[in-house]
Amino acid sequence: MIGDYEGFRSGFACFVGRPNAGKSTLTNAVVGEKIAITSNRPQTTRHAIRGIVHRPDGQLIIVDTPGLHRPRTLLGQRLNDLVRTTWAEVDVIGLCVPANETIGPGDRFIAGELAALKRTPKLAVVTKSDLVSAGRLAEQLTAVAELGAEAGIEWADVVPVSATERLAPSAGKRASAGADRVGLLTELLLAQLPEGPPLYPDGELTDEPEETLIAELVREAALEGVRDELPHSIAVVVEEMIPREDRPEDRPLLDIHASLYVERDSQKAIVIGRKGARLRDVGTKARTQIERLLGTPVYLDLHVKVAKDWQRDPKQLGRLGF
Repeated sequence: MIGDYEGFRSGFACFVGRPNAGKSTLTNAVVGEKIAITSNRPQTTRHAIRGIVHRPDGQLIIVDTPGLHRPRTLLGQRLNDLVRTTWAEVDVIGLCVPANETIGPGDRFIAGELAALKRTPKLAVVTKSDLVSAGRLAEQLTAVAELGAEAGIEWADVVPVSATERLAPSAGKRASAGADRVGLLTELLLAQLPEGPPLYPDGELTDEPEETLIAELVREAALEGVRDELPHSIAVVVEEMIPREDRPEDRPLLDIHASLYVERDSQKAIVIGRKGARLRDVGTKARTQIERLLGTPVYLDLHVKVAKDWQRDPKQLGRLGF
């Protein structure tokens, strides 16, 4: 390596796994800021969100991917395609397996597919380690090692992590063991990257367009407390972002107009809620997150629209960004 970047490593890593394996929470913990939305609903992630970690000795770009699953719609097929495209292009892969769930057919299926990527280093990441006892964690680490052996994968490392402990503001000055292991995971991923100069400007946390991040924050707020059948049916599009005219420089206001799309009129009624109460609550929660993201006051205007069976319609999927 020539020049100022001798010994400097840079490249891409992705977290993969079945739905709700803790990939997005882990991505945020490694980056140190919230760049991916999280929910306890499976298949929350719908985009390959990139988060950038800046270090004196390297730059690690983490790609958070949707959970690989058995697709029931065209949207599900496209999300699976996105996962496979992503892991074929990165420098290192982290397979996320929750500590509190038994390894199942989904994990074995994904491990089998990863085994075909012979040249890409792979780490096993046992997430949610704070939810189990030390004995149960030891059992899961053994099971994950056996999962690799069965699939023909030689793990570069097997790492237990607790991403929520890393992100918790009340954790105090001294990091917990789970949080320390997020730092260890970052080190191990960075060690697998090739030498090379930084790929992004210093200080940049993600290369996602603001409109995409805002739409995701609205969808995250909309996912809270909805019925089981609704999460997959909600999509959000930011229609317009315009600075409010005639505002003094020290009191700017950004007008954001966004549409929430559902598949049926009955779902529209659920999202809006009684006398619009639920939609107002979604707007309040989302606006707080958006203002934190942008660093400016926001007026958020939300509307709910019906796009019948959009998850199965190629034209509507295209219009909604899939």
